[in-house]
This record gives sequence, structure tokens and C-alpha cells, in this order.
Amino acid sequence: MTIQKLILVLLVLRCLAPAAAAAPEPKVTPLISKELKDIPGKEVQMITVEYAPGGADPIHRHNASAFVYVLEGSVVMQVKGGKEVTLTPGQTFYEGLDDVHVVGRNASSTEPAKFLVFLVKNQGAPVLVPVPK
Repeated sequence: MTIQKLILVLLVLRCLAPAAAAAPEPKVTPLISKELKDIPGKEVQMITVEYAPGGADPIHRHNASAFVYVLEGSVVMQVKGGKEVTLTPGQTFYEGLDDVHVVGRNASSTEPAKFLVFLVKNQGAPVLVPVPK
């Protein structure tokens, strides 16, 4: 996925989730996208996500196996049907293929937070898919 497509997806997500739009929008930085030649039709994509103080994501899904590693600050994560958890640097979180990410936000209103996301997904599939409330 190109940076332009990622920005477009984030803009669409912002329009579809007015409550989350009040919170500062996360900064998403693509790091690498690589076809998995030994698993036809699959690719790995790595991104970093930065939440400004008070920042949050709208409700979404990835249609991928998503592995999260917190780099800085503290984040609150929850998938539908799961428990809300607060994560600090060095802690991890997993989102499966069918999970809906209902909570993704900075735990702090004064400090930024940053995490790395490692996605295993269908080749060419979008990183984020909005989920209406």
C-alpha cells in the first residue's frame, strides 16, 4: 500500500467516526512491505503508529494478523469481546483476522505514545478497514 492510499484510508476513517475525529488523528508511518514468496498471496507490512496526547483510532479491523509492540508511552487497546488493556513500552498486543479493534488510544492526555505494528495479510489488501458503529 502506498503512503497516499494509507492517508486516504485514514481520512475515510476520520469521516466515518465523528466521535473519534475529536481526538487527535494518529500518525501512521509505513516502514516496509514485503511479499512472502513461501506463502503465496501473503505479505508482511510494518508500520509505526504515533498517538498525540489524547489521540485515538476510530473503530476498525485489519483483516490480518496484527502484532503490536509498544515503543513509547502508554496505549489502551481492546478488541470486540476482549478485555481493555493498558500497555507500556515492551508490552505486546495481538489482533486476529476476524477481530474488530474497538479501543485504540493514548492512555495519556499529556504525553505522546508510539507503537510498531507487524501485519501478515493478503497481498494488496488495505492496512485498515473502517467498521461502522
